[in-house]
Amino acid sequence: MGPGAAGAAGTGAAVAGRTTSADRLLAPFSAPLPASLPAPSEFERLATEANGGIPVRRFGMLSAGADRPALQDAPARVPPSYVLQVGDEISVTLWGSVDADWRVRIDRSGRAVLPRVGPVPLAGATAAELDSRVRARLDRVFRGFEASVAVTEVSPMRVYLTGFVERPGEVVVPGLTTIAQALALAQGPSAGGSWRRIRLVRDNRTESVFDLYGLLASGSKRDDRLLQPGDVLHIEAAGPQVALLGSVNRPAVFEFLPGDTVADLLRMAGGLSTVAARDRLQLERLDNRIGIGAVQLALPQDAGTPLSDGDVLRAVSLVDTALPALGRNKRVRVDGEVQRPGDYLLPPQATLADALAAAGGATAQAFLYGSELRRESVRQLQELNFERALQEAEAELARAAAARAGREDAAAGEAVARQLVNRMRARRPEGRMVLDITADATALPAVPLEDQDQLRVPGRSRSVGVYGSVYNVGSFVHDTSRRLGDYLQRAGGPTAAADYPGVFVVRANGSVLSARQAGRWTGTERFEAEPALPGDTVFVPELSDKTTWLQASKDWTQILYQFGLGIAGLRALR
Repeated sequence: MGPGAAGAAGTGAAVAGRTTSADRLLAPFSAPLPASLPAPSEFERLATEANGGIPVRRFGMLSAGADRPALQDAPARVPPSYVLQVGDEISVTLWGSVDADWRVRIDRSGRAVLPRVGPVPLAGATAAELDSRVRARLDRVFRGFEASVAVTEVSPMRVYLTGFVERPGEVVVPGLTTIAQALALAQGPSAGGSWRRIRLVRDNRTESVFDLYGLLASGSKRDDRLLQPGDVLHIEAAGPQVALLGSVNRPAVFEFLPGDTVADLLRMAGGLSTVAARDRLQLERLDNRIGIGAVQLALPQDAGTPLSDGDVLRAVSLVDTALPALGRNKRVRVDGEVQRPGDYLLPPQATLADALAAAGGATAQAFLYGSELRRESVRQLQELNFERALQEAEAELARAAAARAGREDAAAGEAVARQLVNRMRARRPEGRMVLDITADATALPAVPLEDQDQLRVPGRSRSVGVYGSVYNVGSFVHDTSRRLGDYLQRAGGPTAAADYPGVFVVRANGSVLSARQAGRWTGTERFEAEPALPGDTVFVPELSDKTTWLQASKDWTQILYQFGLGIAGLRALR
């Protein structure tokens, strides 16, 4: 076995714990490259800003901190176009009139010396020419034989990386390395380098211009050529660039070539995503940023629009925008005292009564007056208004604290008030709508439905609750002959600290009646004379210096029930 046979298992591999000559030759690639991506360019920062702060980098940029690709073994088959060089190993097997199995390397003179045959000049010949050259030399010595000749190991080679690359200069790469593999070992062009114009220079002449996008975007290796010793890979400066954002399969900053169009850009980005609008794109050009701004391109009519340096294009998503409710089926949930509780899909013009009918109607125990309709659009509006009310309450608290500065009870009053605000902030609006319905109703009103509405029909209520500043807080059996004042008396009546003129009742349908409602009540006498309805909850607020700031700024009924906080919220605040 000739010298170097131990390395035939793989180019540059360490054998049995020792360092081979190939390892030493490949040492220039052992030093680590920077562990992070280069800083984004000015145009990448512009694209990131247009993308809502989500980073947008150049297409092809390798991941930060990625491990360096390992030096791989030589391919199993040496291509016919491979040019033999000094250090390559060949195998020659003879049988017939002579038996031999030789492995020899090409020496510095460019020849492979075969035992009993002599030197054969091979350096510079292609792998396709190897067999004929060796046979011609064997025919001068032997007769009546068969031969098999192959390249069994290729040597590392020195090439040059120049231009926009992290470490320009002479480097050593494994044999049979292609342009793309050499760039991968170097972790691609640097921040200002081109991914589309990489010149292969051989013997001071440009052999080809390699476009990495062909490999990265479509997987084509058609132009990926094998390197030869002394080759120069020169990476040009980055060419014109555009950004493609939004609903595409590969949003990024792309480098384009002269003549490229919007259609070419979409192909590089892998096309529009599943949820993208396929009839339009938004285009903003640098020249128009101060002027008209973005314009709309119609697809496919404007797909042939030429690209311009600095363009920012955006594919519109069909799911990021609110859709019109008119003409759409409504998904609703109906539960409680109905025959068939569950989720239903109803026609666009369906009403609350239709939802109840879809669920098989109400049961005998249903209390339609207490039906709860919760709506997402209402909840969002309540959430906004509720937060604004709490902010105003906190501001009033700060003003009241400043006015009471120096008083002995100031700190205690402020602490109680802040505790109350914190309790209120823990409750969130439910999105309940108050239904215009009578206590003895046998049908629901024809309120138009919205998508994701939730209707709950409770069981018949037989109680009236009394809470707040009364002597006996609790719930009492409903009697149709009794008035609200009767239930207040059954609870022991208001305490000495009660703000009785501020008493109010919350009906089972979510509506509120207050003794202070202008134009309806002239005093507590009229409130007490109001008939009590099943499910009523009467609340008597407290009259105290600790809470006057809150009563002065926001009525209890506004804060608790205008925002759909419900009975549970009232009880929690107690």
